[in-house]
Order: sequence, then structure tokens, then C-alpha cells
Amino acid sequence: MIGLIFVGNDWAEDHHDIHVMNTDGSKIAARRFPEGVAGISDFHALIAQHATDPAEVVVGIETDHGLWVASLVGAGYQVYAINPKAVARYRDRHHVGGAKSDAGDAKVLADLVRTDAHNHRVLAGDSSAVQAVKVLARAQQALVWSRNREVNRLRNALREFYPTALDAFEDLHARDALAVLGRAPDPAGGARLTLSQVKAALRAGGRRRNLDATAEKIQAVLRAKQLHAPAAVAAAYAVVVKAQVGVITALNTQLADLETELEQSFEQHPDANIILSLPGLGDILGARVLGEFGDDPERFADAKSRRNYAGTSPLTVASGKKRAVLARHARNQRLYDAIDQWAFCSLQASSGARTLYDHRRDAGDTHHQALRALGNRWVGILHGCLKHRSTYDEHTAWGHRQPAAA
Repeated sequence: MIGLIFVGNDWAEDHHDIHVMNTDGSKIAARRFPEGVAGISDFHALIAQHATDPAEVVVGIETDHGLWVASLVGAGYQVYAINPKAVARYRDRHHVGGAKSDAGDAKVLADLVRTDAHNHRVLAGDSSAVQAVKVLARAQQALVWSRNREVNRLRNALREFYPTALDAFEDLHARDALAVLGRAPDPAGGARLTLSQVKAALRAGGRRRNLDATAEKIQAVLRAKQLHAPAAVAAAYAVVVKAQVGVITALNTQLADLETELEQSFEQHPDANIILSLPGLGDILGARVLGEFGDDPERFADAKSRRNYAGTSPLTVASGKKRAVLARHARNQRLYDAIDQWAFCSLQASSGARTLYDHRRDAGDTHHQALRALGNRWVGILHGCLKHRSTYDEHTAWGHRQPAAA
């Protein structure tokens, strides 16, 4: 029995380099284990040779997810997920020559959790329910990003030879646009569409309301005069458009199915009612917020630490007579994006949010600066609601600002 032991785990796709040291920084063991059951079994066997209590094992690793990490947490070790940038800075403190290796990084991680663990956070003990929400929410967001890329490709193609289509459809991923472009992927085909054909396409795409007026507007725009590309070029672009329409249609279908699963998973979580009570949060955005924050009640000691993690709290940079208040750049970008959308959506749903936004704009903030300040306030309100297990109340959240607003 030697007391606490510190383990650096430098991971790769197919192996893990391990460095184990004691409280004095002396090496106890250094090994390389393969990924998978055999590797993690040998790892646990190595640790068992030097520690009888899993709580005496402190592990530093540069990721917070995966089967290997889940096994470390499940074994009862103290696991620190260290940001790779922090590891790189720590390495430079001790090795200015620039040398780097997997085994060397494992030692750096072991040293880091031995001397600087107090500056980092133990891996959150999130429930399996919130982990499932996080997986689905990130997949949903990734599909949205993929669709946006395909829509941009479609827009670029249409700009080259079919500009009337861009005038006819505001959202190229909408069902109206996909239904009509699927039948008429080139300017000549679009101009030949009869009113009944446009209606049929819109009906097949799912439109039921304002069918006649929408069809007449689309037909008129597609028949407007435009510059024409050479026939061969237009035919080639038409093939591209048809392919892009097929890809975006498939993404829409998969996105709808995924969002249904995400909504069901999110609504079953105990925190869902609290989160949905906050103005501006629906099932999808609420699931993203919940998934990124997690549900470990001990993860955030106070509202400030939650705001810091979200990246909404301002960062003060001071040196000598110079002082500046800046936005945080080291942050969970997925969470930050979700909170930015939340702040924007809340402007129409909460008078208190609108008042704060207008106050910041009147003080000279840009739109995004005002949204960041509003998002920072929302994160604090969310923390209070979760801490006290209470749903949102407009007066409680903003009542203290009413005299100033008046």
C-alpha cells in the first residue's frame, strides 16, 4: 500500500500509453495496453498491484467519453478529463525543447493530476439517461450541420445556372423547394411547369394550405426572364441539382426521425419539466442544453462555475494600466451555440429578457454582445431552478430589475 497513485493515460484509436507514479513523482510503472476488453482488463490488473482502494487512483486523460473512460469511471477511479490545450501548456512548462511522444504525454498527464488536479474538474457523474440525451442531441446537431452544407452546395449550383429558383424559394431545404426542384432541376423544366404540375409537386411535398396562391407565385417566378448557361453546362448542373435534392430530402427524413427520438428521450428525463418551463427552450434546444450541462448535481458548485463552463461569463484581462473585458474563447462551443439561440428565442417569450437585451443595446452593446449577456443571465436562472428543483417564474427571475427598468 503506497497511498494515492497518479495515472497518465494517453489514448489513441487502438492503444493506450499508461504512466503510473506515486505522490513523490517517482515512476511505478509504464505500459502500453491495446484498446478493448483485453487492454482494460490488463490495465485494472496493473492498478490492483499498487492500490487496494479505487478511490486512491487518480487518472488524467484527454477525453471525457468512450467505452474506455466509462470503464475507468465505473471502476471507481478519480478521473480527470484534461483539455488537450492544458496538457500542451503543461508539457511546455517542463520540456522547452518541443519533444513529444505518446509515452511522454502519459507521464505529463500523470504529473499534471499529481500537482495540478485542484485546478481541474473530476469527470462528471452524469446519469445514463442524460448521456443518451447528449448522444442524440449531438447527432441531431451534426445532421443539421450536414444539411446546411448540402443546402449551400445546392445554392451555389443554382446561382450558376438557375437564379430564378433562388428567387422562388427562400429555404432550399423546405419541402416546397425540394418537391419542385425534384421535378424541374433546370431553368427550361421550371419554365415549362404548368400550374397543375406545380400544385401536384407541392401536394406531394406535403403542402395543404395556401396551395393555389403558392403555386401561382412559384410558377410566375420560375417563368421570369433570366440569363442562360450553355445547354451542356445546364444539363450537367441539372444532374447535380437532382442529386443534391435527393441528399437533402434523405437528410430531412433522418433528421425528423432523430428529433422524434430525441424529444422522447428528453421528455423522460427528471429535469425536462424544469428546463421546458424556461422561456425560449423547446424540446430540441432544451435537450441540447441538458445534454451539454449534464445532470450531476455536484458538477457545478455555483452559478458562476456553470456560466464559466458555458462560456457566457465575461473574461477580464488586466496588465498594468490596461484592462479589458472579453468573451471567453475556451468553452464548450456546442453549449455556447445553444445558449445563444436560447437567448434570441427568449426575447419574444419573456418581458424581463427583452428589457435586459434592450438595456444592453442602449448601453452600446452589439446584438451578439447583448445576447451573450442575456444568455449569461439565463444560465444563472437555470442553475437556480435546478438547484431548488423549481420551475421558472418570471417575477422571481426579473422582479429585481423592474424598478430600474421603470
